Amino acid sequence: MSAREMTAATSRQIVLGRHDELKKRQRMVIDVDGTGIGVYFVGEEVRAYLNICPHMGGPVCQGKIMPRTLELVADNGKSLGLGFSKEQLHIVCPWHGFEFDMLTGRHPIDKNVGLTPIPVAVKDGDVVVTVGGIRP
Repeated sequence: MSAREMTAATSRQIVLGRHDELKKRQRMVIDVDGTGIGVYFVGEEVRAYLNICPHMGGPVCQGKIMPRTLELVADNGKSLGLGFSKEQLHIVCPWHGFEFDMLTGRHPIDKNVGLTPIPVAVKDGDVVVTVGGIRP
């Protein structure tokens, strides 16, 4: 049996609840057999990530949710200070402030650094995560 077949054989689906109710929360952090998972709701979109920051192993999904911080620059190139994105929300790790895009799980500067995604879907109105074979 291949590794993919073994993972499929040991994975299971967990229904978290109704999407229309859960999306009001913006985020929930759950524990499945000792593994922390953050589930995020952005409009109608749902994302889930392993609750381990790739920087130093912190509980990233328990950090703040905030707009992406941007450097505002005038037409002449002069800095106007910091501002916040109106489109992008970030997850900010509480240990060292590493930020990750809520929809992609990627670090805003180093696209090679990101959160470990967990399969999540809306099925018949229910939010369902698929767990099993999760290894940080």
